[in-house]
Amino acid sequence: MTPPAAEPKRSLWQRRVLDPIVAQLTQGITPEKIALTLAVGSACALFPILGTTTILCFLVALVLRLNQPIVQLINQALWPVHVPVIYLCVRLGERVFAVPHVPFRIRHMQEMLWHHPGVFFHQFGMTAVHAVIAWAMLAPFYILLVYALSLPLTRSIYRIKHAAAVESAQAPEHPVP
Repeated sequence: MTPPAAEPKRSLWQRRVLDPIVAQLTQGITPEKIALTLAVGSACALFPILGTTTILCFLVALVLRLNQPIVQLINQALWPVHVPVIYLCVRLGERVFAVPHVPFRIRHMQEMLWHHPGVFFHQFGMTAVHAVIAWAMLAPFYILLVYALSLPLTRSIYRIKHAAAVESAQAPEHPVP
């Protein structure tokens, strides 16, 4: 009898992203619901106001009955692209509303918000409103795109996991030597 083959070392991506999604698929959540969770969760994670995405993700997932752990995982995973998306939404909002270009630096804005909130809201309040409206215009298309791209992937993972479960259920518990 040959010894069982050692399992290959799993990457951080597999352990922290794919495995939780696969675990949710094996707990009765449909591939369609997982794809919707990925799409809506990532759109909310890219909301263009710093410091609001965690609560937004929580509330939207609660209302839509999406998987909270996956939504929050996506929220945390997307923080590196959050600031560029804010910049994109600000610039798109300026174009949509035909307002002058507002120069800003994130660090300066953060300091102003904490030390002089009235000045901050006076200077950047409408910029934030324009950015949120730009995000709201882009979000439905983004959600549809992410859903369309992730649905085949989640269905494929589900089929693989289901086939493996069926195979292991049919295998004898104690192989005959």
